[in-house]
Amino acid sequence: MTAEGLSRLEEERGRLRNEERPAIIRAIATAREHGDLSENAEYHAARERQSFVEGRLAELDDIVSRADVIDLSKIKGTTVRFGATVRVADEDTDERITYQIVGTHEADIASGRLSVTSPLARALIGKSRGDSVEVTAPGGSKYYEIVKVSYK
Repeated sequence: MTAEGLSRLEEERGRLRNEERPAIIRAIATAREHGDLSENAEYHAARERQSFVEGRLAELDDIVSRADVIDLSKIKGTTVRFGATVRVADEDTDERITYQIVGTHEADIASGRLSVTSPLARALIGKSRGDSVEVTAPGGSKYYEIVKVSYK
């Protein structure tokens, strides 16, 4: 995991503990004041939200406790590895896209963070600038050329 990814997870964990939990406790207390809990939709919704938050907190605690943070400032070179920012060109359309290869828990394709376990990342690992890679996708094989490799 990158330091940035760990920071985002710790931020989410802090928000859930310090903001969400107290808000849920207040919502449950307010709902209890309305009387019969068996037919109280607000109470059941608050309890359901509490269950979700507690589950996510347990998951985040586990992820953070087992995180192996990679210092990207110490990685150099032109070979694609974990943490690399890779610019690829689709060989059919010449569309260029930039991805950073990150851990599974910090992946966000909309932000250009590609999971190290994804088919594209697995195809890119070990390759260098100028190499062509084939990625098997549901719609058939796609071919990409590595245009640039950098480490931030």
